[in-house]
Amino acid sequence: MKLLSYKEALKLGEKKLKEALIPVRVKKAKKQAELEMCKLEEQIAVKEAKLQEKCSDEEVNFPSIIELQDELGLLNRKRKQYERILEEMFPED
Repeated sequence: MKLLSYKEALKLGEKKLKEALIPVRVKKAKKQAELEMCKLEEQIAVKEAKLQEKCSDEEVNFPSIIELQDELGLLNRKRKQYERILEEMFPED
């Protein structure tokens, strides 16, 4: 990429510079949403492992199992919401 001369850069003005940054900002926002989805997937995996542990305990604690199932349901709904947001806000062109 060839750099603009200082004089040309000053002529561009703030509006043109913001327009030039749009693709970068879009990519950044998409990556942030993908990172949040990864965090949710990690939380889901941890909760699923805990749920399996609770189900195999010698003394089964049913309220604890139900609580973990509720938490997993919420995390899965959030993941689906992120998927929908990504599809709608960042469609594959």
